[in-house]
Amino acid sequence: MKLSYLKQIVEYLKNFQKISAIHRVNDTIVKIVFDRDDEIYFNMTRSNSSIFKCQEYPRSKVYNAPFDVILAKRFNRANVLGVELLNGDKIIRLKISIASAYKEEVTFLQLEFTGKYTNIIVLDEDNIVLEALRHIDLFSSFREVRVGQKLLDVPAPPFEAKEYPIEDVEKFLYKVYEKEQDQKLTSLKKQKISFLQKRLKKLEKFYTKLDSEELLKNQAQEFEYIGNLVLANAQNIKPYTKKLALNDYDGTLKEVSLEKNYPNAFLISESFFAKSKKAKQRAKHLHIEEESLRSKIEHTKLFINTVQEAKDTAKIELLFPKQIQNKKIKKDESIETFWIEGYKVQLGKNEKGNIKLLEAAKARDIWLHLKDRPSTHVIITTDKQTLPQRIIQSAARLCVDFSTTSKDKFLVDYTPRREVNIQNGANVLYNKYQTVEVDTRY
Repeated sequence: MKLSYLKQIVEYLKNFQKISAIHRVNDTIVKIVFDRDDEIYFNMTRSNSSIFKCQEYPRSKVYNAPFDVILAKRFNRANVLGVELLNGDKIIRLKISIASAYKEEVTFLQLEFTGKYTNIIVLDEDNIVLEALRHIDLFSSFREVRVGQKLLDVPAPPFEAKEYPIEDVEKFLYKVYEKEQDQKLTSLKKQKISFLQKRLKKLEKFYTKLDSEELLKNQAQEFEYIGNLVLANAQNIKPYTKKLALNDYDGTLKEVSLEKNYPNAFLISESFFAKSKKAKQRAKHLHIEEESLRSKIEHTKLFINTVQEAKDTAKIELLFPKQIQNKKIKKDESIETFWIEGYKVQLGKNEKGNIKLLEAAKARDIWLHLKDRPSTHVIITTDKQTLPQRIIQSAARLCVDFSTTSKDKFLVDYTPRREVNIQNGANVLYNKYQTVEVDTRY
C-alpha cells in the first residue's frame, strides 16, 4: 500500500476513540471494530498488504494462538490514545490503554506494511515485543521480532514519497476491497473450477467405461464354461502351459490363452471360476456403482456452479478449506466437509452420505434440509454450543447450493438432530423446526 494512502488513513483513524473488538478473520487478516460499529480490516499478507472495509468478511475459524490471546486481552474494549505514522514510514502505530484496568496500562499496536516483513507487533511502553503475527529472527533480518526483545526502529525512508490525494477515505477503503476481491475472485474461480472440471472429467470417463450388465453376465457364463471345459480336458493339459487347446463338447477345438502359468489343470479351472464369480458380483452390484458415480458427477457439477456463482473470495475459502493431514482419519467420499467460523458443517453428496450424517450426528447438532423438496442433508456440529444465526444462514445457503442450480427464493428448515426421525434410508419426519430463507437471485 502506498505511503501516501497510509498517511491519509492515519488521519482517518484519528477520528476514533475506542477499539470495541479485534480478532483475526483468517491467517493474515485482522478485523478491528472501532468505536461501536466501524469495522476496518487489515490485510497483512506479505508483499500484498492493504487496509479495507466491506459489509461482512466471514470468519474462517476462531484463532487461539498466543498472538490472538494478546490481541483480545490488550485491545478488546480499549481506548485509543493516539495514532501515528512511525518515522514517516509504512508503519501505523496505535497507542492503546485498557479501559477497565485499575491502573492505566499502555500498549502499542504496530501495523507494519513493509513488503517482505509485513507484520503486526504488540509492544509495551518500553518497546518490548509482547507478541507478533510473525516472529523474525536475526538470520532473516537485521531487525529481530521476538517476544521479550526490544524492537529496533526501522530507518526513515531516504526518499520523498509522491502524494496521491484521496477524496473520501471511507469510500477508498471500500474500493480497495472491491478491487482486491475482483482480481482475487477471478483468479481463484479459474483455479478452482479447473480443478473441479478435471475431477468431473475423470468421473465421467469412469462412468462411460462401465461395462453393461448384459456384458458382465455373458462374461460370467463364458468364464464358467471355460472352467468346466478345462476340467473335462484335464488329462491333456501340460503343467505351466500358456496356451490351451481344448476339445469342446461338440468336438470342435477351442483355443484359450492364459494370463499366467499354472502347475495343473485344477488351478486353471479355479482361476476361470473365480473370474466368473467376480463378473457375476459386478453385474449384481453394477447399479450401485452406477448410482455412486452419477451422484458424484451431479455433486461435482453443483460444486462447479457454486464456485461460479460465488460473490467473494470468502465463499471460495469456505468451499475449499485447508486440508488437515491426518493419516489415521480416512476421508469419507460420500460426505463433503466445510468450516464456517470454526463450526464444522457437513453435507451428504448422495443418499449414502445423507444416511451416514443422520446416523453419526449427535442429539444437539443442527440438521438442515430444503423445505418440502428433495435436497442434500446438512449437519452443523455444535458441541452443545448455541449457534449464531449467521452460521445457520451460511449452512442453509450451502444446503441450497448443493441441491439445485436454480436462482430463486428457497426455504430451508432446521432443527436439532434429536427432532429428526429416520423413516427409511434418508427419508425423515420432523415436527419442531424453524425456517430460514435463502435468495440465490443476487
